[in-house]
Order: sequence, then C-alpha cells, then structure tokens
Amino acid sequence: MVRLKGFKERMSVDLALRLFLEVELKKVDSEYVSVFDACGRIISEDIIAKIDVPHFDRSAVDGYAVRAEDTFGASLTNPVILKLAGEVEIGEKPCELKQGEAVKVSTGSALPKGANAVVMLEYAREFDENVEVYKPVTPWENVSKKGEDVKAGEVVLKKGEVLQPQDIGIISALGYSKVKVLKRVKVAVIATGNELVEVGEKPEVGKVVNSNSPMLCCAIKEFGCEPLYLGIARDDFGELLEKIRKAVEVADIVTITGGTSVGKKDIVPEVVKKLGRLIVHGVAMKPGMPTGLGVIEGKPILLLPGFPVATLISFYTFFPEILARITGIKIVAKKWSVVRAKLKRRIPSQPGVRTFARVLLKEGLAEPIRTSGSGILTSMIRANGMVVVPEDKEGFEEGESVEVILIRDLIKDS
Repeated sequence: MVRLKGFKERMSVDLALRLFLEVELKKVDSEYVSVFDACGRIISEDIIAKIDVPHFDRSAVDGYAVRAEDTFGASLTNPVILKLAGEVEIGEKPCELKQGEAVKVSTGSALPKGANAVVMLEYAREFDENVEVYKPVTPWENVSKKGEDVKAGEVVLKKGEVLQPQDIGIISALGYSKVKVLKRVKVAVIATGNELVEVGEKPEVGKVVNSNSPMLCCAIKEFGCEPLYLGIARDDFGELLEKIRKAVEVADIVTITGGTSVGKKDIVPEVVKKLGRLIVHGVAMKPGMPTGLGVIEGKPILLLPGFPVATLISFYTFFPEILARITGIKIVAKKWSVVRAKLKRRIPSQPGVRTFARVLLKEGLAEPIRTSGSGILTSMIRANGMVVVPEDKEGFEEGESVEVILIRDLIKDS
C-alpha cells in the first residue's frame, strides 16, 4: 500500500484488480444471430467445421478434366489426343470420365468421376470431337481437392474472436446460417458535477463541457460494447443514487466519471456503498489515483476520475479486465500495439506508483510531452504513444530503451 495525499492508502493496480475480480459478478449471456448480422460481434463458442470445404473435388482452372496417366508423354510435337466426352459447367453435377477421354471444365466446376487432374486451356486444343493435349499433368494437378480449405471437425475460429468479413464468409461456407455470439455488453456512462454542461451548450465562466462522456462512449465501442449515456448527475446524493440505480437496471457495467476523490462533493463512493459494495477506492497510479471499483447487484461499477486524461487512462487500465471477467473472454481494443524506443528525456516517477507518461515517438526516439497534467486532454492528442513506469521503478533515464504503447497511428513525414 502507498500513502498519498487525501487518501488513507492506495493500493497497486494489480492488487486492486485482484481484489475486485475475486468478487462474484454477473456474466453476460449469449444469443444466436444471423450471419448477415454477425460481423463485429464476439463469438461465444468455437466454430467447428460441419463439412469439408470444398465438399467436392473441383477444377482450379479453366481447361479439360482428364486422367493424368492419359497425358504422360504429351508435347508440342507429339500431342496426346483424347475424346471430348462433354462439359461440366459450374453448379452442374459431374459426369463420368473414362480412359482416353477429356471433359471441358471451368474454374470451380465439379471434377468428373474418374478424373484426377485438369489440363489448362492454353495447353490444349479442341478439334472435331477430340482434344489435343500439349503438356502432361501429374495426378491432382490444377484440382482443389475435397477438404483442401477446411476439413470436417476442424476448429476454424476460436471462442472470443471478433468476427470480421472473412470469418463470416467461412462460417457461411460451412453451412451455418446463425452463429452464437455474446450479447452486446451494455455499458452505462454517467457524468457527475454541478460544473458540467452538455455538449453543444455554451459554458459560462466556471462551467465545463462534459467532454468525458462522448470520449468514453467512443472508447467503449472499441471493445464491441454498447454505450448507454445516461446524462449528467448533479452533486446531490439522492439524484446520483437514482441515476446509478437506473444504470444498474439497464447495463452490464456502469462507469461514472467525477466525484470519486476526497472533497466534500465527491459523494460517488458513498452512493456506491449505499447501493452495494465499494471494493477499491484509490489506486497507486498517475494519472488516475481517485479510481474506484464497486459492485451493485452483481454488476461492476467503475468509478473514474473527472479529469479527462485520468478518465481515459483509468478506463483502459481497468475496463478490459472487468469485461474479460463478465464475458469469460479476453477482449482488447484493436488500436494499441507496442514498440521499443529510446527515451529522448528522463521520465521521473514516484516509487510505488504506476505512472503513465505520454510521449511523442519519432524515428525511434520517444520524447515525453512536457505539458501532461491529468486535465490536459491535448497531451493525449499531441502524443502518439505512452510509456508505463512500473511501481518498482523511480522513472526511466534518458537514452534508456523502453516499451511504447501506440495510442495513435504513426505518420511518416512527407
């Protein structure tokens, strides 16, 4: 535990998560949806091939289906002559091919019974009712064999995958018309504070636009969840209690920004205690120290700081773990990856506190953003990366190689 101003004690991020995730939480149910509506959804069971794909041998080229053995020795000067026994169009049932015969086929046509190869169109010529073959083929040349793409019984997609267009394609090819997916996790978003005005309103002196809520709704969507914005709650115990009670009724996870510190108007922790349990209040991280974690009727409650940078960093630190707990699936936001770089300047950090430093990454060097307070949202815009200083380090030194989490695409200067 770490003692910091305003709080009795603050626990580490890892301990906070461990204590919270030991609590029993309500799990999210699954549902079946049409493959036409499944893109972007999270599958809640493995997709196992019910059939082979393709489920029949088919031609991989336009040409002539043959017995490979009948073409051995063929050349430009000494072509093999085969009897043209018919044609199989795409979608037609295959005919039967006998020794010394050829059947005209198209790419995707079912291979005639008795055939084991296809001569490409450019290496053959029709005349009368015969076909001259100028190049031999080996058995199964230019053939897509049954099960070449997928074999029956094979696990094609694993539980937890976010379905993409190509996934929908293979699921459909396997004969599935519906797929079992997690119900969309609904995440309530509540903002607190007498100083807040809604987006689009002109703030008077002393008032602040509620930028946290649209920002959080966007972040929630990155995880395939459905945000439910429930508006602003004033610093009033009764109003906040009713707002949170409603959120618990309609959502699987509740997020609340502001009112989580230790001032006289920071009443959110007390409201959560009244309605359920407050497991964590105060985490040894910077920014994000006022973060709290609670449970009401089995629903996780994520108490986020009011300053926007702290809000976002705290959300990305705790939300994925909470989501994994109630879905049974580890889901990550798509955008963030990790690269290594050298520090252009020292990053200081307080012992026992996990520090999130915003940096500008360019040509292998990471330069810490100088203006980086938890209320300076542009520090997350000017930065394209973040360096996490663990609790057991007193910062990183200039020139030290560090891991940088990319929070924005790297753009090469023209």
